[in-house]
Amino acid sequence: MTAAAPEPKANMGKPVPRYDAAAKVTGRATYASDMPLDNPAYAFLVTSAIAKGRIDSFDLDDAKRVRSVIDIVTHENAPKLKESKLFSNGGYAGTTIQPLKSADIAHDGQIIAVVIAESYEAAREAANRVKVSYTAAAPSASFDSPGTTTAAAKGQNAQFKEDPEVGDFAKAFDAAEVKLTASYETPTQHHNPMELFTTSCAWMGDELVVYEGSQYVYGLKNGVAEQLGIDADKVRVVNPYVGGGFGSRGSMTPRTAVIAGIAKRLNRPIKLVPTRDQGFTIATHRAETRHEIRLGAGRDGKLVALRHDGAEVSSRPDAYCVGGTKTTTRLYACPNVASLVSIVRADRNTPGFMRSPPEVPYLFALESAMDELAVKLNMDPVELRRINDTTVEPIGGKPYTSRSLMACFDEAAKAFGWSQRSPQPKSMSDGDWLVGYGCAATCYPTQMAPSAARVRLQRDGRTRVEIAGHEIGTGAYTVIAQTAAERLGVPLEKVAVFLGDSDLPPAPVAGGSNSTASTCSAVMMVCDRIRQRLFKAVMPSESLADKAKETVGISQAPSTQAAQSDRPLDLERAFDALGVGIVEEYGEWKPEGEPLDSFTAMHSGHARLVGGHQMKDKIAYAFGADFVEVRVNRFTHEIRCPRLVGAFAAGRIMNPRTARSQLMGGLIWGMSSALLEATEIDERNARYVNDNLADYLVPVNADVPGVEVILLSEQDDRINPAGVKGLGELANVGTNAAICNAIYHATGQRIRKLPVRLENIEV
Repeated sequence: MTAAAPEPKANMGKPVPRYDAAAKVTGRATYASDMPLDNPAYAFLVTSAIAKGRIDSFDLDDAKRVRSVIDIVTHENAPKLKESKLFSNGGYAGTTIQPLKSADIAHDGQIIAVVIAESYEAAREAANRVKVSYTAAAPSASFDSPGTTTAAAKGQNAQFKEDPEVGDFAKAFDAAEVKLTASYETPTQHHNPMELFTTSCAWMGDELVVYEGSQYVYGLKNGVAEQLGIDADKVRVVNPYVGGGFGSRGSMTPRTAVIAGIAKRLNRPIKLVPTRDQGFTIATHRAETRHEIRLGAGRDGKLVALRHDGAEVSSRPDAYCVGGTKTTTRLYACPNVASLVSIVRADRNTPGFMRSPPEVPYLFALESAMDELAVKLNMDPVELRRINDTTVEPIGGKPYTSRSLMACFDEAAKAFGWSQRSPQPKSMSDGDWLVGYGCAATCYPTQMAPSAARVRLQRDGRTRVEIAGHEIGTGAYTVIAQTAAERLGVPLEKVAVFLGDSDLPPAPVAGGSNSTASTCSAVMMVCDRIRQRLFKAVMPSESLADKAKETVGISQAPSTQAAQSDRPLDLERAFDALGVGIVEEYGEWKPEGEPLDSFTAMHSGHARLVGGHQMKDKIAYAFGADFVEVRVNRFTHEIRCPRLVGAFAAGRIMNPRTARSQLMGGLIWGMSSALLEATEIDERNARYVNDNLADYLVPVNADVPGVEVILLSEQDDRINPAGVKGLGELANVGTNAAICNAIYHATGQRIRKLPVRLENIEV
């Protein structure tokens, strides 16, 4: 067999159908709840009915009378677990609030008991019969509640290292010809993935297998081992498919080690499938935020001063924050910048990552303010951004590896018909509907992390790729298979990919839009090693001088040059020369500038994401532009969004088909964050009210009749071997601001608090 030449490093791969499409539509794809267990018992959670206080006592008699109840576990008899630090402070946990540790209650919906029974129905029935006596205290629910505490994020959260600043903001703002000061607010939101937060644990002697939807199997493996006080090599996490995560499965949950400990004590597999409403408090969420933006500009529109102050709500014990000022202060050219992020502590469960964690709330504030500034200047909002476009970020003076922001604006504006926009508010209508056009920039930092892979190539071209990456619905199987097929020159249908198992070579968390950049770079490297072995077998012997030069980095040996080129390879000839039928290679890839000990961190589940503003001498972001049409009924105040158009530049697009799907979903989610999504909080009891899919509003097809995604060609060879910037979280950034900007254009009313509902409209 003669392998085809590897496809060149073009900026668009082939739009092949999804690798896992047939498995998903036929039901063969196995999720955590689908994993078969030998004679499992079933767990059901009992959660707290108060947000602050203590448990005085349990009355379990009625619950224990339910037939087939095996055990009821409370803090009085629960397995003792070791502490684990917060994920953002160098640990594994999504929260340090450990369930069943004591009688203390830290938030509403905290796990306070676990009922184990022979069936799910019996466990649920018994859980509903558990009676709890509390001594309750008045909780602090959110920003304006009495009893909250506020402090700067810097110094509290290990991952938040800076409040970006440069120049003299106060002096420049005072002298600015045009000034804008405005406050903005975003609500609490919950992920609501289709797959519930299932955990199944089974012990085989002293070895534990965990079946759980996870965006980081190595982090979960090491975190559970730490809490149980056992060797990490004794824990295996398996989840070949994840039914949606959006950040909610990126860190270790408070339930996993508890279920594992109970399974150990009972010497029996345990399966837990929490309810939808329990998912609101046993997992993380996007915290509510408040912002003050101050912009100063000249009459020509050039920014001279920018300040962004943000505040976020977190739990009492955990200083979690996303701190999006690291992006908003670097997006536009401005010589004088200041910022501050604060954390407000309340009696709530700890927030966590939610798709585009910093950028969705923080870019809403900045991009809304940019539109308000454009109105003050009587300037087209697109032109205001063009005037302030930059190839060098203002805080550290680092050049962007590539920046196609205005190219995205131009393409999207053309496709949308922006030139037909009448700039005056309330000047466009269609019968009873006021029509508004709005736009906003979108961006997301390019992030990568160390990753490893194992690739096996057979003489007939069959290829096996193993990597502990994660299929969270974005197409990881597909792009990894494409990478191997392209580099080895074998048919795609001959590539088998294995993911979602901590027994496989380690990969980073599937978050921060880093998966494709990290995993595909590792797979490319390992495939090139295989090509090098095969080329060595068929090429003339390399001299000692060639080998020495390659060792010291002066030049590459001929076999290395061939392996990394597009040169085709005759597999049959190469395997004949080697005298084997199979070639296998393992390799560990790390981003440029990462220390050697990053491999140790990768195996321990502590691989950090690098990129964006963190890179040493450059800065890397993917960019885009969102344009929306909004219609507001002048009588009923209904708000409709008939059109969304987005243009995006994200380096090499490995698969335009899967990329388009992600970007389309992101645009729709961005619209949802503007008009629909909000977790309603009972301020008196610090309790989530709409904790179900009937009352927590998410969009359906009828909410967005038209969505257009434009993929721009962009070549960026300075970021990683794959040339990939990442786009999974790109499209839902900025859309909320674009919609509010369009509502202003339609109605003349500026709304700065999300979500926008018909009762907020005054026309």
